[in-house]
Amino acid sequence: MKDKKKHKNKKKAPADAAHLLQGRLDVTRSGMGFVIVEGRDQDILVRPADFNTALHGDTVRVRVMNTGGRSGRSQGEVVDVVERKQLEFLGRIEISQSFAFFIAESDKPMPDIYVPLPQLNGAVNSDKVIVRITQWEKNKKPQGEVVQVMDKSDENDLAMKDILLENGFPIFFSENVLEESERLPDAIPASEIAARKDMRSTLTFTIDPMDAKDFDDAISLRRMDKGELEIGVHIADVSYYVEPETALDKEAYTRATSVYLPDRVNPMLPERISNELCSLRPHEDKLTFSAVFRMMPDGKVKSVWLGRTVIHSDHRFTYEEVQEIIEQKAGLHQPEIELLNDIAQRLRKQRFRKGAINFSSTEVRFKLDPKGKPIGIVLKESKESHQLVEEFMLLANRAVAEHVAKITVNKKPLPFPYRVHDTPDKEKLLPFTEFAKKYGHVFDMSTPQAIAKSFNQMLQDVQGRPEQHVLEQLGIRTMAKAIYTTENIGHYGLGFEQYCHFTSPIRRYPDVMVHRVLQEVLDGKIEPDKKMEAKCRQSSERERAAMESERAANKYKQVEYMQGFLGDEFEGVVSGVASFGFWVETVEHKCEGLVSLNSLLEYDDFRHIESDYALVGRRSGRRFRMGDKVTIKIISANLSKRQLDYEWVITAADREATRSEMEADTGGSVQTPHPKHKAAKKKQAPHGGKQSAKTGRKKKK
Repeated sequence: MKDKKKHKNKKKAPADAAHLLQGRLDVTRSGMGFVIVEGRDQDILVRPADFNTALHGDTVRVRVMNTGGRSGRSQGEVVDVVERKQLEFLGRIEISQSFAFFIAESDKPMPDIYVPLPQLNGAVNSDKVIVRITQWEKNKKPQGEVVQVMDKSDENDLAMKDILLENGFPIFFSENVLEESERLPDAIPASEIAARKDMRSTLTFTIDPMDAKDFDDAISLRRMDKGELEIGVHIADVSYYVEPETALDKEAYTRATSVYLPDRVNPMLPERISNELCSLRPHEDKLTFSAVFRMMPDGKVKSVWLGRTVIHSDHRFTYEEVQEIIEQKAGLHQPEIELLNDIAQRLRKQRFRKGAINFSSTEVRFKLDPKGKPIGIVLKESKESHQLVEEFMLLANRAVAEHVAKITVNKKPLPFPYRVHDTPDKEKLLPFTEFAKKYGHVFDMSTPQAIAKSFNQMLQDVQGRPEQHVLEQLGIRTMAKAIYTTENIGHYGLGFEQYCHFTSPIRRYPDVMVHRVLQEVLDGKIEPDKKMEAKCRQSSERERAAMESERAANKYKQVEYMQGFLGDEFEGVVSGVASFGFWVETVEHKCEGLVSLNSLLEYDDFRHIESDYALVGRRSGRRFRMGDKVTIKIISANLSKRQLDYEWVITAADREATRSEMEADTGGSVQTPHPKHKAAKKKQAPHGGKQSAKTGRKKKK
């Protein structure tokens, strides 16, 4: 009887209790964890005691323990860590006579790291350091080593490294990776040159940014019979030096991409490879993987040859030098550059005619002093010199994808890392098209091709008009994000049915994978990679992390720069709207900050009209809509949070506009609200600024 009762009270195990699921652990600030499993609607709750050495962002396997009752949320425990998001952390070291502990600077709870005294590497008590976890056994504290003692006075270096680390990018290469790269020989074996297409006698040059050190692409040109041209796109043959399953390969796969911050590059590969062996430096023989096109001057491709080559770059151009040659029609190799530019512009026009979308976005570059402090902001423009390189790289990427797409193994497509961009989601696109209609732009939503044509027509029509910026930015936001996958659905934004990344293997791991698969196809020795889709997911995830790092670093530099203008007023454009305020991007600097709803309460009670991308005053009818020009004052620049707070400055034009809106709403004469005296504004601003920064930060994520 006792046994029966015991059996009756025993909880029934759920159907998936013994089933292990894989996902990413997300740890909240309170310390509670949630494992996000792809394809599963509900996250799995994991309590801190069940993390089993897992940290925020780690990929883990979790065992589901129960369904969580009425909430429907499953609870589980981490069985093991599949992949660490990061092993290096920035924080403070505390040292006693016999041991040391490292306390990480993180908004996510994590245990202190035990550091044996021999592993301090010169650190003293209270130093700010970077520590790498070296081992971590269950039910014990993690153990680590100091890899760098930081200079506390160099706030810029601390901030940039913190951004990289929090996004999972190691700052340093391990000893075995560096040692492996140093063992690679400088000299190219004669047997290797003999096995390749020798193009060293063909005119070849590189075109890169002024401060570039890793030149991973070059272009060659040779005039042939009957007016034909031979144009070669030559890419550094990283796969020759980085072989599968080596320490170098595993490190490159883990990083998956180089990260470009305002004052530095965090490379995917050690400098021995990226800046020396594989960099297509002038006047040096280099091993390359090439797409060589037989073309007519009108851009028509007659044939394509793909394979391994050896080249000898004749000159290293910067974009600025090539642009000057194009504009002045004079300079080194001017006839060849002019011919290539003419073909590139023809290819560009053909792309847009065939459905590519002509989105353009403004990027900023910071002028930095020797300590990395921003002293100026320059807007980057896409000129013909940039487009020259871009069009030939696109041509090569497309040619490689088209070649591999024809290959099947056992009547199935060969696993290959395509670069794809999905067609627009019509439901997500609808609010934008309704908004665009208010400016007279009508979208044909019948097919993806018709949508692309409508986009291009709109982008052409808005050039130079007040709504140009807002419609361009909103249009970009409606688009899907490009990713890597083995499922070849084409690249909608470029208008290509087949596309991949082939042209930047020094800084992107998918390009290395493309080179390897292509060589197998050319050799006729194909070994399909069953893990290709997982590798594509890893590359896409790391790409997103790199973009987050770059955005955070740019934002840090914007805030640092604008600290010198506290209290100053600037012209700006409303760049985003939410229920708690609106964002403004300054016209002069392209620096974005938030105008908190709290700071507007003294003028009116504003409500958010989502369909109109606007905040509207209930009494005055005053609108703040995306794309509107406003005047703002900088009231706060918080470096630690990387946030700018602005305050709306009411001008005579604003008063007149508000008066007109109110009269239109009420049908009579009204008195426009005036700002209160400065003392009241100063009292309000800090509160509004503080709240907007906190709310805005959370919302923007």
